[in-house]
Amino acid sequence: MAKSSTMKTAIFESAGHMAIEEVPMPQIEQPDDVILRVVRTCVCGSDLWPFRGINASAPHSANPGHEAIGIVEEVGSEITSVKPGDFVIAPFTHGCGKCRACLAGYDGSCMAHSDNFSVGDQGQYLRFQHAQWSLVKIPGKPSDYSEGMLKNLLTLSDVMATGYHAARTARVEQGDTVIVLGDGAVGQCGIIAAKMMGAKRIISTSRHADRQALAAEFGATDNVAERGDEGVAKLLELSNGGADAVLECVGTDASFQEAAAVARPGALIGRVGLPHDQQISGEGTFYRNVGLAGGPASVTTYDKAVLLDAVLNAEIEPGKVFTDTFALDDIQAAYEAMDNRKTIKSYVIVED
Repeated sequence: MAKSSTMKTAIFESAGHMAIEEVPMPQIEQPDDVILRVVRTCVCGSDLWPFRGINASAPHSANPGHEAIGIVEEVGSEITSVKPGDFVIAPFTHGCGKCRACLAGYDGSCMAHSDNFSVGDQGQYLRFQHAQWSLVKIPGKPSDYSEGMLKNLLTLSDVMATGYHAARTARVEQGDTVIVLGDGAVGQCGIIAAKMMGAKRIISTSRHADRQALAAEFGATDNVAERGDEGVAKLLELSNGGADAVLECVGTDASFQEAAAVARPGALIGRVGLPHDQQISGEGTFYRNVGLAGGPASVTTYDKAVLLDAVLNAEIEPGKVFTDTFALDDIQAAYEAMDNRKTIKSYVIVED
């Protein structure tokens, strides 16, 4: 049977409106491209910024999705690391693995590739750029794994690695007290990462019973639901005057100011929430020697070094952040469920 010349993909129509359309199949355009057949994808919290009309985005534009696991269909002439038929994680960052940033473990800020972020993963096929080093092979094929394990593997394309990046850049150590701001998928994965790194006390900050319960399952020892001055006071009390590390997994000015307020002198803030309207004041951190680090996660580095093995060995189960499942045709409902906080993260089945 001849291969179709079109595929289904999600399209951002306008604020509050997603659609599924038939579009031309992606093609190899550069020698380091790979074409992937998407098996599972999902909706990210950052996808909601244009959906809510907060970020300007052109009407009727390609979908903002950037998380997928899939099967290699075709490879460019420079690709030797994967072959057609391989099952892979498609990280949202595409590092080269050779520049000084990648070698230092910061492939999310690769110095060789300025276009190193995925887009368009919420569709049947995906053109993945700069694939030679950045794709992460998964042993076997999708049918070898339970749906729960596929969920775990999908988190390794972004949220688990991003939560891990927050903990790594905040330099969480054995015995630390850690405060995690944000109860979405990234914040939840930050709790997993803090526990992996040996934190003794992990304080979550959710106002929702289901998210508090998941945070506790992942390793949170305490929760503070209050916000504003009352929330800061409670966090300072629980952390004995301030956390050793703060994971800022939201990206708003309010969350950053709270992070700065609850860090002890000499602590680090690991910031991975996509910044929106942040007014970072040096004075607020300078006199207490509070440091700020973080940015796009080093997905490939963490997956290859730590996270893929941790998932395959059942040491962590980050896929539990997917609390609702949708078909690709129901992408509007998948976005609405997250926008209305009815689900922590929407899991999208593209191909059974």
